[in-house]
Amino acid sequence: MNAKSHRFPWNHLVGFVLSIAFTLLAVFVAFNTDFSASTILWIIGIFAIFQAAIQLFMFMHVTEGKEGKINLFNIGSSVILALIIVFGTIWVLTSGHAHLH
Repeated sequence: MNAKSHRFPWNHLVGFVLSIAFTLLAVFVAFNTDFSASTILWIIGIFAIFQAAIQLFMFMHVTEGKEGKINLFNIGSSVILALIIVFGTIWVLTSGHAHLH
């Protein structure tokens, strides 16, 4: 084992704290502001994008690999999958097809 494997994971700690901070900011905006519903959704969406970027770089190590280059294929695949999940969920929840009898 080398010395690098025994050092404290500062990137993970910073990423975790920032993720919690963005989540709490989104909750604060949703529950404690007088913004319109669309403005609140835009702000929460922006916080979500920041949090996704933090998680990509701090936890998913997108810059690790060949000479520190970002693997665009993996990021593209992840973005497509995330969009399918998000918009598919919105479609199912708003289409009226999810009725339980």
